[in-house]
Amino acid sequence: MTDKDNPDTVPPGTTGAGENICRKCGGSGQSDGKDCPDCGGTGKVTTGIGGG
Repeated sequence: MTDKDNPDTVPPGTTGAGENICRKCGGSGQSDGKDCPDCGGTGKVTTGIGGG
């Protein structure tokens, strides 16, 4: 999921990307008693990994 509020996320399948714990909800999937807007309630986001 790409979210304008979370610039670290990239679309799934992006070369050099991997699954990571959502920073906004700390992996719980909840933010302010609702599904986290960054991860959609999964607690996971796809982010770029590595350098270069």
